[in-house]
Amino acid sequence: MSEVKSVAQRGDLFGQRLREHCAGQPIRRLDVLVAGCAYDEPLVLDHIETRATGVDEDLPAIRKAVEERADLVAWSLGDLRGVALPPRSFDVIQLSFLLERVHHAELVLDRLLRALRPGGLVLLRMRDRRSAYGLLDRMTPSFLRRLLWPVMVPAGTPGPLPAVYEPLASSDGLHAFCLSRGLMITDDRRSTSGPARSRRIGAVAVAMMSNLTSGRFPSSHDEITMVIRKPQHHFARLI
Repeated sequence: MSEVKSVAQRGDLFGQRLREHCAGQPIRRLDVLVAGCAYDEPLVLDHIETRATGVDEDLPAIRKAVEERADLVAWSLGDLRGVALPPRSFDVIQLSFLLERVHHAELVLDRLLRALRPGGLVLLRMRDRRSAYGLLDRMTPSFLRRLLWPVMVPAGTPGPLPAVYEPLASSDGLHAFCLSRGLMITDDRRSTSGPARSRRIGAVAVAMMSNLTSGRFPSSHDEITMVIRKPQHHFARLI
């Protein structure tokens, strides 16, 4: 499995928001949809049973990673625009490094959100297309990405996976999407967790890309972390 730290291991923002979400509620079990299940492990909370289901694209690197997991009760790989997900069947969607590598990202996210219960949370991590790493990732030819992958990322990280980076894979894109769907962003943070963080060739290349763009694509981060809440009322809208 990947050496990218899972939110379960980090015990950070996601764990805090999930504990707040469960506080004072008679919750016997959390149904979690892990979308992008080649990476993060499902969150685990003390005294609350977690039932995790995985969905992702059907790519060789992803299939290999998922087949080695024992923490998912079920998983489905394929075209995420048509994946069978019962509506309002999950309390939490753990969306891990998926939106930047899929086509029709808005359609995929809309489909995932239909499976989220009212009041549920989306715990999102993705690479930022507006970062130096995001620009470098999508501009690098596929053959070169395959060649450099072993020296740019920790051993065992699945990939290289497609680098699509549609406009949704950015802070502005996600804010606009959430506003149009009546979703509330409770947290929006930046961090560095991928090749840009290492002292290997990846960090050097990212710094060079930032310099070449005069800082318009910064090297200060490569990851966007958000917590998004689906309103309890179907017609709720942010003003």
